[in-house]
Amino acid sequence: MTHSLSVASAYIIPIFIMGAVVYGFFKKVPVYDSFINGAKDGFSVILNIFPYLLAIFVAVKSFQASGAFDLIGRFGGTTLTAWGVPPELITLFLIKPLSGSASLAIFSDIVKNTGPESLASLIGAVIVGSAETTFYVLAVYLGAVNIKKTRYLVPVCLTADIVGMIIAIIVVRLLYS
Repeated sequence: MTHSLSVASAYIIPIFIMGAVVYGFFKKVPVYDSFINGAKDGFSVILNIFPYLLAIFVAVKSFQASGAFDLIGRFGGTTLTAWGVPPELITLFLIKPLSGSASLAIFSDIVKNTGPESLASLIGAVIVGSAETTFYVLAVYLGAVNIKKTRYLVPVCLTADIVGMIIAIIVVRLLYS
């Protein structure tokens, strides 16, 4: 079964590309010209979203360098422990809205240190699998369409992240405790 999945996964993208080319050919679409126009548009999208991504990167690095991240981690860890939530998760809670790859690395450390069936690993798995990297998504989407007025967007998105994490904690505790 594993071998067939690895073989199938090796061919999915080439088959998809060939299927798009064949479909375009039968629909009489200039496939190569359409590809070039899409690449040109992609380059302008990259130029539009770059300032937003740079701003997020600088904000995250400034937040870490200031010591605020560690301070929130210490305070939040004691608060979460009082509520019965493993303190290992505080770092994941703080990083997930900012970076998907960093939160995956933190989750890997949680699994390695606490074990794959620990409460921290189970809650972390639900959060990594269901929460969004809010600031990255906002930067990419808003930057791509040039939306400048985002008065309520960030607070609403962060509230949704917090509610999602609370629901993840409750559901995992109900199912696995």
